[in-house]
Amino acid sequence: MATSKEDMQNKDLTFRRFKEGDHEWSSMNDKIFNEDRSHKCPTYVHRTPPCQGSCPSGEDIRGYLNIIRGIEVPPEGVSKEEYAFRRSTTANPFPAMMGRVCPAPCQTGCNRNNVDDFVGINSVEQYIGDSAFADKYAFGDLPALGDKKVAIIGGGPAGMAAAYQLRKMGIASTIFDDHAELGGMMRYGIPGYRTPRDLLNHECQRIVDMGGIELKMNTRVGKDVAVADVEKEYDAVLWALGCKKGRGLFVDGWDETPNCVTAVDFLEQFNKGEMKYTANKILCVGGGDTSIDVVSVSRRIGTLKDYNENPEDSAEGRTSHGEVADADKKPCDSVVLTALFKQEEMTAAEHEVNDALQEGVTFMNEVMPVEIIKDANGRATALKLVDCKFENNAPVAVEGGKEHIVECDMIVSAIGQFGDLEGVEDMDNGRALIDADKFYQVPGKEGHFVCGDIVRPHLLTTAIGQASVAAEAIAAYVNQTAAKKRPKVDVHHFNLLDKLYEANMCPESFEDKGLTDDDQRGTDSKDYAVHNYQDRSEQEIISTDHMFLGHFEFEPRNLRTEDVPTTDTVLGHFAERMNGLAEEQAVNEAGRCMSCGMCFECDNCVIFCPQDAVFKVKKDKHTTGRYVDTDYSKCIGCHICADVCPTGYIDMGMGE
Repeated sequence: MATSKEDMQNKDLTFRRFKEGDHEWSSMNDKIFNEDRSHKCPTYVHRTPPCQGSCPSGEDIRGYLNIIRGIEVPPEGVSKEEYAFRRSTTANPFPAMMGRVCPAPCQTGCNRNNVDDFVGINSVEQYIGDSAFADKYAFGDLPALGDKKVAIIGGGPAGMAAAYQLRKMGIASTIFDDHAELGGMMRYGIPGYRTPRDLLNHECQRIVDMGGIELKMNTRVGKDVAVADVEKEYDAVLWALGCKKGRGLFVDGWDETPNCVTAVDFLEQFNKGEMKYTANKILCVGGGDTSIDVVSVSRRIGTLKDYNENPEDSAEGRTSHGEVADADKKPCDSVVLTALFKQEEMTAAEHEVNDALQEGVTFMNEVMPVEIIKDANGRATALKLVDCKFENNAPVAVEGGKEHIVECDMIVSAIGQFGDLEGVEDMDNGRALIDADKFYQVPGKEGHFVCGDIVRPHLLTTAIGQASVAAEAIAAYVNQTAAKKRPKVDVHHFNLLDKLYEANMCPESFEDKGLTDDDQRGTDSKDYAVHNYQDRSEQEIISTDHMFLGHFEFEPRNLRTEDVPTTDTVLGHFAERMNGLAEEQAVNEAGRCMSCGMCFECDNCVIFCPQDAVFKVKKDKHTTGRYVDTDYSKCIGCHICADVCPTGYIDMGMGE
């Protein structure tokens, strides 16, 4: 959770590494050194930062922040932006999209929340994605294609990410999608003023341009193509269908009331350009980002001055609107969003909620729908709601609470989604979803894999993360190798050996030299071992308990600006609201990263070592993670280096 706004303004930060009395030893056995013999000496330990541990895609966030700020130096001839792009897209091929619309659980997990305020990871990711778009970076260093081929059912973020990861392993794929264009929910579920179409098109095309990725658009497996035919032609099948059906409200008569529609249908018709205006009074029930999109779109497209059609016809795709003159339109008289929770507890991003308020949306919180009020024709004219609270994880009416009657011409439900499995009903687990095991294989369906919302509706970044795991499992299956056990911290880790290899400093092979276990001692001067380093990133996420927060000064966040229309100017406003950071701002914001679990070359350990035992390595041996070393013949185990290490990279462990 982020630091309070009051504390964020406190520039006189005070942090203590130890409490009163911690300078005294509780027993003689706790003494750090005895006479002249070292008891504990420093070792350099890599751990996963909590931003990355909180990211469902598992992006190396600390890595690309350190690249942008200038700590991790790119190879010769590569800009920091391109190098950061390469690092971020190891896990997620959509930095421009994710930098705009991801709700950023990484920022909630950021350790900087315990100092002042989280690092604006999303804003730096947007900068990386926009730089990649401007300079037209491509995915390179690809292996040759093998003879294996995978069918991917669905061209949304999960399917596209899977095709991308498979291609990096030399495996070809064919994407089947029943829409005309790629992108899935990024295109058909999120308005273009949040996911600009030029950037979305570029990020999708950049994946296709890798080669070995065939597209079969406007093609539905189970209808246009038989599943049996797909199974015969391909070595494996990945189901990445998404969830394209919206859930209706749990009130009597929902299904029979014509002007009650789902947010999924409403947004798809808008995003396809088929719905250019709506009813005069819109009521949306939700509380998440999808519901914010519904009400924000309603404020933008407005209604006609002489509106006289049934709004559900355009919202559900039965009619298509032609071009409409601005003079014929007016703002909707009423756009209301209701939610079960308090406004600050809604799952929608805080800035999205604030923008909707500025745009003229009315919010009603802690209310639940109980009855659709209809006219003689069976059409909804209002929705009755009552004050509610949560008991046993379910909303219940507050005894003696108020009733609210909200007039409306159309009710939109944004309370959840499920899969459309028509034609492939045998994949249905009974909940309109598809089951998956820990490797994202479909149980009982050999050669079939699944990822994304069709497993469990969640975030775009969750679908992308699942696609990466599924791609590795598919590669193991088609190559007839055993799937590897997933690590406890299952993310795309920084790899020191890869970094050393990139810098032409990779150790010689231990096996090639014909060495034995006896040769693993006394390796500090050998060229076949990485001395004094331990990688615990697959097992541990570092907390601030390991870090020295007193090193960090108060630094306010470098905020992106937003062009948010007002109630009076929102009609017809389809320009992007979120403005990206300039280069200097992006560098400064990346500089706020505390590099948790990895050395960021502050020199504290070198400066404060009383024995001159800790030293900087020679420049020709220096790379990220190998900036300092220890001379054990000088070290007395005083642990000062570990105490003053801001990032928690030093443990007192050697010599135990």
